[in-house]
Amino acid sequence: MQQTNTHEEVLAKVSDLYADLTDHDGYGELRIEVRLLKRGQKEVIVHCGKQYRYIVNHRFTDEA
Repeated sequence: MQQTNTHEEVLAKVSDLYADLTDHDGYGELRIEVRLLKRGQKEVIVHCGKQYRYIVNHRFTDEA
């Protein structure tokens, strides 16, 4: 069974990686992929030298 992460955990990692890239004396790349999973979840993959993978619950909204 996969552990579900919070959106705050993902945002904290992205913020840390962004800070590392801007402090680094050189080039860097930060990329984010989001994939839809079953059961109302999404997989968030953060690419920055290596991959950080998270499973988060999808926030549904009623905009009918």
